[in-house]
Amino acid sequence: MFPSTPAGAVFFDVDGTLVPGTSTSLFLAGFLGHRDELAKAEDAYAAGAMDNRQVSELDAAGWAGVSEEQVSGWLDGLPLVAGIEETVDWCRRNGLVPVLATLAWSAVGGFLMDRFGFQGFCGPRLATDRGRFTGRVARHFDEHDKRDFALTRARELGLAPRSCGAVGDSRSDLPLFASVGVSVAFNASAGARAAATVAVDDEDLRSVLPALNRLVTAGR
Repeated sequence: MFPSTPAGAVFFDVDGTLVPGTSTSLFLAGFLGHRDELAKAEDAYAAGAMDNRQVSELDAAGWAGVSEEQVSGWLDGLPLVAGIEETVDWCRRNGLVPVLATLAWSAVGGFLMDRFGFQGFCGPRLATDRGRFTGRVARHFDEHDKRDFALTRARELGLAPRSCGAVGDSRSDLPLFASVGVSVAFNASAGARAAATVAVDDEDLRSVLPALNRLVTAGR
């Protein structure tokens, strides 16, 4: 599929990036019944008033007793930006490994990886017992873990960080933006725009391809 050492890798955020205008946690909280409470917590995180651990524990409590199968059904209706499949295909054809680097729950990362063919994902994990969520966090995961995951994945692929790109929109992307060669702020916050190589506003993910093409031309 890829040469033994690909030209590069691209790490895609999920919440606010592949899922426009909201987060996957808020989408699912609408089914779980704690959307308003979580929305306030996510706003506090964006403002720096709460950390990821606090938000994750608040959200996780709302999952107690829900089955994994039920959540998979809800995810089928997840609102997604246009052009994900085409962007992943473009990455593959140009020797760039597409990977999800996200703070979304691992259930979401696994769903999107299987649906679109991303080569791996990261994220926090909810505790389960006999196919149902317990309401606890099994593994916390923050923006620094996200960066470290991406750098580890790049190293496993034989790539230097400068040969990698990142596409994201918010606070959780800043450590990763600072660590890669090309960073794209996609429909992003002011902070992400200021930290990125380039900012792009569009309803189709394919609009980031000209920026990612820098990784392809740099590797030739």
